[in-house]
Amino acid sequence: MSELILHHYPNSPFAEKIRTIFGFKRIAWKSVLIPSVMPKPDLTALTGGYRKTPVLQIGADIFCDTALIADVLEARYPEPSLYPKDVEALARTLAQWADFTLFWTAIPYALQPQGAQHMFASLSPAERQAFVDDRTAFRALVPRLRAPEAQHNMRALLERIEGILGAQSFLLGEVPSIADFSCYHCIWFVAHAGPLASLLASFPAVTAWYARMRAFGHGTSEALASSAAIDIARNSQAIEPSGISSDVHGFSLGETVKVAATDYGTEPVTGELYFVGPTRISLARNDARAGRVVVHFPRLGFEMRQPK
Repeated sequence: MSELILHHYPNSPFAEKIRTIFGFKRIAWKSVLIPSVMPKPDLTALTGGYRKTPVLQIGADIFCDTALIADVLEARYPEPSLYPKDVEALARTLAQWADFTLFWTAIPYALQPQGAQHMFASLSPAERQAFVDDRTAFRALVPRLRAPEAQHNMRALLERIEGILGAQSFLLGEVPSIADFSCYHCIWFVAHAGPLASLLASFPAVTAWYARMRAFGHGTSEALASSAAIDIARNSQAIEPSGISSDVHGFSLGETVKVAATDYGTEPVTGELYFVGPTRISLARNDARAGRVVVHFPRLGFEMRQPK
């Protein structure tokens, strides 16, 4: 079985989601640290331009978006499951809500001046401005909540989560599901917002649940240089199957198409159509450094088009 390589940076909330899934499933993985802002030349060699964090690499297969990454990890390590059968549909729906609605409330709440000052204390003024400029372009299609709305909405959403939890251990019962990991990474970001994290103290069920989630840890990781990850891709062949089993576009295998997120981080990736299924779109592309790789995207939240 090929090694799992996660391209991420420590303060990324979505990377924390996958790191915690690694812990839950007791997975060993390789850790490639990437820049938090563009440019990311080594990552781009693998993805072709996709810039969201994290990215999972397995040889020459490159998996984008945590919804797809979670499915890939589940297929390889089915126990313990992220998708308990009796609540799978609800868990996936709640996870999708958390990854957008809860996330885009937690971010502006935590990045108010008091929180940002705490999070970015180690950065120079120039580095802070570079982060602001990068994220402004990154979320161009997502209106940002002003501070008063972020404060009110964050409390309101925490009240809902508190009510869902009640006296049970996890969001949908006594075992965790993908819903817990999607909500967790948002709360994790708030918990790292210095004085603004005090809001969580008003929600005892959330606080206890957060401690249970945090206790999963991050599995077993080993550092890997980004250049070594590129070498691995170049010396590997994609093992995911190709073909078309579910499509409404009318494209043909091998046809040049582009795929892009529809919400934020919408930079497109162009390549040869390699696979289309009910839940995944995959493009093959050739890179001067990484060789021939296949980049995989989930269907939900992404669109496929012909290049202009």
